[in-house]
Amino acid sequence: MKSKSKHLKQKQIKSNDNKPTIVVENSEKINAELLYWQTRKSVEGELTNNNKHYVNFYTNYFNLDFNYYKNKKILDIGCGPRGSLEWADMAKERIGLDPIADLYLKLEASKHKMKYIKAGCENIPFSNNHFDIICSFNSLDHVDNLEKSILEIIRVLKSDGIFLLITDVNHKPTSCEPIYFSFDVVNKFMPQFSLLSKNHYEKKAGGTYQSILQNIPYDEKNESDRYGILTAKFQKK
Repeated sequence: MKSKSKHLKQKQIKSNDNKPTIVVENSEKINAELLYWQTRKSVEGELTNNNKHYVNFYTNYFNLDFNYYKNKKILDIGCGPRGSLEWADMAKERIGLDPIADLYLKLEASKHKMKYIKAGCENIPFSNNHFDIICSFNSLDHVDNLEKSILEIIRVLKSDGIFLLITDVNHKPTSCEPIYFSFDVVNKFMPQFSLLSKNHYEKKAGGTYQSILQNIPYDEKNESDRYGILTAKFQKK
């Protein structure tokens, strides 16, 4: 749930499918992520004051209501320090997963009732079939290894569980967003997941969530190199 940072010079290596993958040094990525949130806190004062928009995207946008979350175990991947699951006090368990969760606790996340776990999506420290709902909002392109992250999401989600995805696509790698993929990333979750719905949007000024609310469909005929936004709802078979 972060903003774009400046483009960097990076080294390309070959992945298992022989496609180029961008590698960014972990320390550089961590510093960029932390600097972003420190800047936001300096500007906003209290980060938790600007978390109200999350509720709509966890519920109404994906045609889910509050009752759906009752007694459920929820995982938010790449949660950030705003308290993304603070609203879900009806849930049985609400976990925020982030590689720098320990640093978020020093910002102000220690005040929250949700639990923060320091870990990357590539190694989620929970047992198989643990969660009822997993969400990745503006975080899938922040991971270090896309394939491992997807396998972990599949592993820890229960059968019939729901996975909600909001992500930028078609962007050049940055220090915070080192992974490039396009709208067809949904295919990487098959066949273990069923795709229940998806939408493609143009990314406009104001950020990811604001662009979704503007509801401008991505113009597939426009071949210019530009950001897009993908939202998708999956169910594990």
